[in-house]
Amino acid sequence: PRVEAVHYPGLPSHPGHEVAARQMSAFGAMLSFRVKGSREETLAVSGRVALFTRATSLGGVESLIEHRATSEGPGSTTPENLLRVSVGLEHEDDLRADLEQALAG
Repeated sequence: PRVEAVHYPGLPSHPGHEVAARQMSAFGAMLSFRVKGSREETLAVSGRVALFTRATSLGGVESLIEHRATSEGPGSTTPENLLRVSVGLEHEDDLRADLEQALAG
């Protein structure tokens, strides 16, 4: 209930899904989502995760979360309530539970 939107080409509802399905054998481990709330509420969500590392990188095996607008700096056109996630090797149930508790506040 605290998620406004999920951006992931593996979802049939994603505008690029058909193109991604033609080009990829799997959809990958990158996604982003928008928190229902302000920049401050979104930053608080990213601060409450326990398994995700707050960082900008695509090359590791650990799960990462990033507030993209902060990384881009002043003038960013990225929505202030967007978090980008790179899923690593941790168990999906653990990652899901971590995000759920972070969103619950």
